Amino acid sequence: MTRPTALGTSRLRTPRGNLRSGDRVGWPMTTRPLSSPFPAFGAILLSIGLAACAGSTGPLISAEASGSLPPTVAPTKDGSFIDHPTGATEVVLRFEEGGGFAPIGFFVTQAPQFTLYGDGTVIFRDGMVDPPAAVGSVMPLTPYAIAKLSEAEIQAFLRFALADSGLGVAREFYRPGNIADAPTATFTVHAGGLDKTVSVEALGFDTAQSPDAPILNALAGLGERLRSFSASVAGETVWVSDRFRGVLTEEAFNPPQPWPWTDLGPADFVQGVGPDAPQFPIHTLTREQVDVLGIAGFEGGFSGLPLAGPDGKSYTLALRPILPDEQY
Repeated sequence: MTRPTALGTSRLRTPRGNLRSGDRVGWPMTTRPLSSPFPAFGAILLSIGLAACAGSTGPLISAEASGSLPPTVAPTKDGSFIDHPTGATEVVLRFEEGGGFAPIGFFVTQAPQFTLYGDGTVIFRDGMVDPPAAVGSVMPLTPYAIAKLSEAEIQAFLRFALADSGLGVAREFYRPGNIADAPTATFTVHAGGLDKTVSVEALGFDTAQSPDAPILNALAGLGERLRSFSASVAGETVWVSDRFRGVLTEEAFNPPQPWPWTDLGPADFVQGVGPDAPQFPIHTLTREQVDVLGIAGFEGGFSGLPLAGPDGKSYTLALRPILPDEQY
């Protein structure tokens, strides 16, 4: 597996199958087009603006009237433009699943599956690819891929997510039923005048009896698209972070390996301060510090590496890539 030194371009795969009401031609389709559960929803959004539905101010603006449209961006067919951040480390839309009943290694390595940044960069895990095989107790994770969307493709994608999938008007939290130990899916969006998160417990589970079934089904379809985003692009490359979150927990359930660093000890792994800080002893590792572990295929992170600490204690190390917008 080679490490890319520069961002490669990608091309969207062309739509296939028969388009149905609510499908956006500009957004790449898979072989199973997703029809909108809101037949007139997209048209309503484009005619009166997302703010009228979501309670925000000015989410859809006229590309021709605003004067804020970048010169390289052509107006959309209906003359509207969904405003969004444009920075390379500014999140436009993110999707992450976690929680529920899972091993500790899953919790400490949890990370977003999909992130769209303002410059069109998309960093995602390919849900259609199995993770590398385990080596002893070490469980490697699926590596991230990176692709680049044009502004027109960003616009089509945002229309699909905000309008066809109902994310624009979804409330902050859904719990469709009494489903024990189910993970929670979280969508984070900063676009079209919206800055919010939408969390759905047990996304994709049977919601037929829920009064929110239409929007839950639509959000489940969006989640499926984001998990399998690799089916919608071509030319993506492996993305390798230059920073990794090392998570060190006491006790090792397998014979530990010698401590690998001379300039780093267990005391350097500390719990961060703040409500968003990981609740584990962590330390930011460089790629060079990860290299000395001798673990092949670490690009996506791993869990379960037993280490013998220089303090005489046994530890287990997990590794998780740090995304461009993340502090740790």
